[in-house]
Amino acid sequence: MPGRDLSLLIDAARMAGRVATSFVGRTAQRWDKPGGAGPVTEADLAVNDLLRSVLSLARPEYGWLSEETEDNDKRLSKEHVFIIDPIDGTRSFVEGSNTWAHSLAIAKNGIVTAAVVFLPMREKLYAAGLGIGATLNAKPIAASQVSELSGATVLAARPAMIADHWISKTEPIFKRSYRPSLAYRLALVADGRFDAMITLRRSWEWDIAAGTLIVSEAGGACSDQQGTALLFNNRDPRLNGVVAGGSNVHTALIDALA
Repeated sequence: MPGRDLSLLIDAARMAGRVATSFVGRTAQRWDKPGGAGPVTEADLAVNDLLRSVLSLARPEYGWLSEETEDNDKRLSKEHVFIIDPIDGTRSFVEGSNTWAHSLAIAKNGIVTAAVVFLPMREKLYAAGLGIGATLNAKPIAASQVSELSGATVLAARPAMIADHWISKTEPIFKRSYRPSLAYRLALVADGRFDAMITLRRSWEWDIAAGTLIVSEAGGACSDQQGTALLFNNRDPRLNGVVAGGSNVHTALIDALA
């Protein structure tokens, strides 16, 4: 089933890319969500409508969790659930950047079994199925083998570098970089372009579900910031941060976090 579901997600992601790129980021109508939850554009909503129509028609028995759909409890009783971020990195989309992504995942009993992260403006399609590996544009990818934090390249927002987050009570010694899309950060780690990524804020499932399977299937490891395994389709769809990387550097990061 992961293979069939993965094919479905790949086809849907490419359709989403055609819809999203029909809008011009800077001129797309946009609104600010209540409570400082960030912007949403007409492109986000159009992609969400497309994906819900296509995916729910193909798998009507699956539940649905998306950033752009009002949540309810129906998904909690479903064995399989779609976990969707129509556009991850909406601010980048609005700015006309090319680092926004579509993030599509399917979880079975809390475990992600099929995943796609697609960056249509960069023509990068990352994909993974449980037990069948991870790819970028259909070619196998592998996570980093780096084991030491010293000199490691880590994707992280600036607040993660605050000394109080680390056992040493000093700013960590790895080389920090940043990308606005969490899904893209995870995909870059899966591809070995960066050794690891961390986010210490509460993280929405739709931002990270797809990327975590892609990392794991590329030979890396993912957990929350305390090293606990990630489970999805929770009543509150937020997780306690994310640490992902090659398996060795992931362990080093967890050991170093306060």
